[in-house]
Amino acid sequence: MPEALVITPVKDSIETTLSTIQAINASHGVFTYEIYNDFSTPENTKILQENQQHYNYRLINLQDITSTPSPNYRLVLKLAQQKALEMDVPLIIVESDVDVKEDTLHDLVHYSKQLAKCGMVAAITTDTEGNINFPYLNFRNEKKKIVDTKHSLSFCCTLLTTELLCQYDFAELSGEKHWYDVYISRKSIQLGLHNYLITEPGVIHKPHSSRPWKQLKYTNPLKYYFQKFTKRLDRI
Repeated sequence: MPEALVITPVKDSIETTLSTIQAINASHGVFTYEIYNDFSTPENTKILQENQQHYNYRLINLQDITSTPSPNYRLVLKLAQQKALEMDVPLIIVESDVDVKEDTLHDLVHYSKQLAKCGMVAAITTDTEGNINFPYLNFRNEKKKIVDTKHSLSFCCTLLTTELLCQYDFAELSGEKHWYDVYISRKSIQLGLHNYLITEPGVIHKPHSSRPWKQLKYTNPLKYYFQKFTKRLDRI
C-alpha cells in the first residue's frame, strides 16, 4: 500500500525536472508517483516518456485532456485529488525545481499523522548550501523544528492530508487564477485544520526554474510587475 500519491507538475525545465524525478525515485518508502506534463515541448515530452519505466512514474500529458494553454494547475489539482481520494492516501506535491532528501516524503507522511488536526505539512526550502531561501525567507530565524503557522505554505514540497482533501473539492477553485497554494493554505485553516512547516533538514529549491521570467521579480521588479499585470501572468 503506498504511503501517499506524489505528483510533479512539469512545464519544460527538463534538467531540474529530471533532478526532481531522480530524487523522488531514490526516496525511502513506497509511493505512487505521477508527472503532469503541462504542454512541454515535443522534445522534452519525449524525454519524459522515455524515462517513465526507469524512474517508475506515470506520465500524464495534459494536451491529451485539455486544450487550455499552460498553466493548468487547477486541472492538475483536481485530477490528483480524485486519484488520492480513490487510493485513500494523502497527496504530496513536489514541484519541478525541488530536490527532496531520501527521507523527506516518508517524514511528511509521518508528521501528518502525528500532528494535531493536520491539513497541510511542508518541508522548508534551502539553496544547495543549506540556507533557507524563497519562499520561506521569513522563517530564517525560526528555532522550532515544527511550526504551526498561519503563513501560506508553498507547494514546493507539501503534503495535503486526506482530511483536507475530503473537506474541500478542488473543482471549486477559481479558474481565474494560475496558482493555488495561498488559497488552499487559507482554506485549510478556515476548515479548522492546522498547517505545519518542518524547518529541518529541508529540501533544495531552485526557484522559478520553469518560469525564468519570474526572476525579474528580483533583478528588475518594475518589469516583472509590468508583465504580471499587463499580461495577466502569475495570478495567485
